[in-house]
Amino acid sequence: VGGRVVEMAEMEFMVRGRGYIKNIEDLENTSVSVDRYGTPILLKDIAAIQVGPELRRGLAELNGEGEVVGGIIVMRYGENALQVIKNVKKKLEELKVGLPDDVKITTVYDRSALIYRAVAFLREKLIEESIIVALVCIVFLLHFRSAFVAIFTLPVGILISFIIMYYQGINANIMSLGGIAIAIGAMVDAAIVMIENVHKHIEREGDKKDRWQIVIDASKEVGPALFFSLLIITLSFLPIFTLQAQEGRLFKPLAFTKTYAMVAAAFLSITIVPVLMGFLVRGKILPEERNPINKFLITIYSPVIYFVLRFKITTILIALGILIATVYPLRKLGSEFMPPLYEGDFLYMPTTLPGISITKARELLQQTDKIIKTFPQVHHVFGKVGRAETATDPAPLSMIETTIMLKPEEDWPKVKTVRWYSNFGIPGAVKNILSLIWPEEKPVTPEKLTEDMDRSIQFPGLTNAWTMPIKTRIDMLSTGIKTPVGIKIAGPKLEILQELGEQIEKVIRNIPGTLSVYSERVAGGNYLDFRIKRREAARYGLTVMDVQEIIMTAIGGMNITIAVEGLERYPVNLRYGRELRENIESLRRVLVSTPRGEHIPIYQLADIEIKKGPPGIKSENARLNAWIYVDIKGIDVGTYVNNARKILEESITFPPGYNLKWSGQYEYMERAKARLKMVIPLTLLIIFLLLYFNFKNITESLMVMLSLPFSIVGGIWFMYILDYNMSVAVGVGFIALAGIAAETGVIMIIYLEHAYSEVKEKMGTSLTIKDLYEAIIIGAVERVRPKIMTVTAIMG
Repeated sequence: VGGRVVEMAEMEFMVRGRGYIKNIEDLENTSVSVDRYGTPILLKDIAAIQVGPELRRGLAELNGEGEVVGGIIVMRYGENALQVIKNVKKKLEELKVGLPDDVKITTVYDRSALIYRAVAFLREKLIEESIIVALVCIVFLLHFRSAFVAIFTLPVGILISFIIMYYQGINANIMSLGGIAIAIGAMVDAAIVMIENVHKHIEREGDKKDRWQIVIDASKEVGPALFFSLLIITLSFLPIFTLQAQEGRLFKPLAFTKTYAMVAAAFLSITIVPVLMGFLVRGKILPEERNPINKFLITIYSPVIYFVLRFKITTILIALGILIATVYPLRKLGSEFMPPLYEGDFLYMPTTLPGISITKARELLQQTDKIIKTFPQVHHVFGKVGRAETATDPAPLSMIETTIMLKPEEDWPKVKTVRWYSNFGIPGAVKNILSLIWPEEKPVTPEKLTEDMDRSIQFPGLTNAWTMPIKTRIDMLSTGIKTPVGIKIAGPKLEILQELGEQIEKVIRNIPGTLSVYSERVAGGNYLDFRIKRREAARYGLTVMDVQEIIMTAIGGMNITIAVEGLERYPVNLRYGRELRENIESLRRVLVSTPRGEHIPIYQLADIEIKKGPPGIKSENARLNAWIYVDIKGIDVGTYVNNARKILEESITFPPGYNLKWSGQYEYMERAKARLKMVIPLTLLIIFLLLYFNFKNITESLMVMLSLPFSIVGGIWFMYILDYNMSVAVGVGFIALAGIAAETGVIMIIYLEHAYSEVKEKMGTSLTIKDLYEAIIIGAVERVRPKIMTVTAIMG
């Protein structure tokens, strides 16, 4: 305490009364009273004094070997994850210096491996695409230096994208680099078409015109239309910028980087590419008809074009028939928010019934960790149950989180399995025979490993859920639901919410595709209630608060002071010994002091009863909630929810004031779908206007727009054959495909117009149907090379 100041010898001294508790002995010698003879009664005479832990609400465990102390690194928003990880590792190495021999610091989860794998994979794809572009130019043009013109636009365009990314603050991650990877094929389209057009002009006019004039004429012939086509591809990604919440945060970096790359490519195609062509497209230019590949393409395309021109109505009907038939696979496609990204590690996140004790939670956590660690694919297992004394992770004891770090797949044991043909719907018996005749040894798939782990961990009262660390954090931050499908029931009373949740759990458990289901017991917490009898308390001169203070101190324990040791603070807690409060009979005998100096057992002042109540309360939009977690297997999210919704509508009747909402990935998916339905038509209108500004002709603009539905037919059929699901990522892919289809249509129209103009100039103002057919054949068949070159580069 402070006693202000005392002035002595012309100096002032601050007065302090120091009574710090420094050790247990100080507490033991604390006087609490004196007896009638004046003998002091010390604290050690009436209490057991010891150092003990705070009330535990969580624990951590490693590899099933016992408890450990765990810590997490919280990264600031917007920071570079890889750089933060590097800094943390550096600091950990510094901390390890001087540690006692029996203390070890072990990294139990490290995201950097995933980051390195993702960046390395995309780097490989960028290099592969550059090689493909070079090979396309060399094979189709048989001119090595021409390849440098197209390849030049790739690193320069990507560099421009990276510069803009840097100043915008976009990190190099899976999505941002993915946008550049998607753009690469289309970035070189303009360069390829312009190079090919210069080759064609040199073939026709090589000795008649100056080389630079040829380059200028060839560039002016196709340059404006190509610029518009690249602009169309750029604007086709406009719907991605309108996505909200998680899907917006995921895909906007991709849309930004693809847009930057395409804008850079469009700029380069009308500036540096013509200059490079003037310098590099020199030497011997082999005529197109002497290239065996071009001859082959013309040979196989000619009969096709003659057939479709002869049977025009039949061709249109066949095309419409294929388009209509595509409705069948489209309706059969499943739907999901995002294809699962395999992170290389697992997160096992089961849920127990509420009210589990810390002792039982520790036993359960150690058992599950020990089982998981037995799998040869597992490097180590770090389990956590409950929470630390921090507001960053308010998890209950019923919530287990086990991070499973896997070994590299090349170190996994090999098992005999069937080869690639196993994906083609072959019956099981045939697969077994083929696997004996033509076996293949390779590691089990992550999905099979998850199934094996799930089968090995089957404990009563434990509902399993298998996911991945990063994915789960994102999902729980967005909706709170940790499984692919979640159900949120809202209403005014927790008891009814729990009853409805249990009914839905029983129904959902029998729906095909359900791996596990758990309904939160929102009223399933265990309570020991002291119901104070006011009349009896008043008879002894006690208030309700007098009795409650005994419950808080004797049973619950109260912090009465704090011991200070440097920067450390330790609360001093007063509480009955465990033997005096470990069962109801002991609790009934807790004594309450009266103003008259009597000591009354608490059972005379209160009724003691065990009750059920809420272990925690959730609410959304000011309404109480009960959440149901559903893990699925072998089925897509959209199909599962549609099936489950129909069954629940037939099976469950909701009282007035109660309703159900589907959440988790399904919620994201529906939100993204609604936004894209609104924005995509607007984007198509903008693309049509751009086409009209380019062609100054509605007919030609409509011709390009009508080609777009046919462009996605193949994609839908391939998805159906390969058993892929519709998702936001697939939607982004189809948007990119539509932009490329529009570009291909623009290039075709350009060549048809040029051919039409040439034939018209040769034949005069009046053209017969035969002349028109000749123009189409010249524009389509004889100009098949640039179209195949662009398509090959994009497919690569």
